[in-house]
Amino acid sequence: MKMTEMFSYTACRQLSQMFFAVFFFHMSEYILAIAFHGSQSVTLRSLLISKNYILAMLFSMMEYIVEIVLFRGSKDFWWISNVGLVMVIAGEIIRKSAILTAGRSFTHIIKVCHEEHHELITHGVYGFVRHPSYCGFLIWSVGTQIMLCNPLSTIGFAFVVWHFFAERIPYEEYFLKEFFGIRYEEYARRVPSGVPFVK
Repeated sequence: MKMTEMFSYTACRQLSQMFFAVFFFHMSEYILAIAFHGSQSVTLRSLLISKNYILAMLFSMMEYIVEIVLFRGSKDFWWISNVGLVMVIAGEIIRKSAILTAGRSFTHIIKVCHEEHHELITHGVYGFVRHPSYCGFLIWSVGTQIMLCNPLSTIGFAFVVWHFFAERIPYEEYFLKEFFGIRYEEYARRVPSGVPFVK
């Protein structure tokens, strides 16, 4: 196997799409956080980059390189890659719609104290799912791996991200029920969470 395979059209297109998707996702999150909350109250945590996230992305890159070198043609299923690209775009649209709709009520860190500007948002994309930002991120993250035709990372990302939100949503909703009482309980009964198998 020649190293030129690493610089093939397939690799260049898929990796450039991946790098752009990751860059756009994190920079837009940071810019929107500054727009709604001001630069003084926004830290690098608003980029949503953690040690576990970096390790997951490194693993996905390693999988991609190993598979494209050892299994010629394993990345050439363009219909699969294009499905992943559509998921990445859809996930971005859903998540950014959630942020733009919620405005100042959207934060990257779960609020445990009710702040004056924190409102219960039930219109727009929130009328379809209670946690559109989580729904969007789940679609986006799994989509990045389908776009790369990474079978192991697709399964891994799907499970890890789903498990993270399956634990986070009940914790977050405990405080939302404390803040908004019967209004949130009625909303939760009427609208699904947006994450599969999480009520």
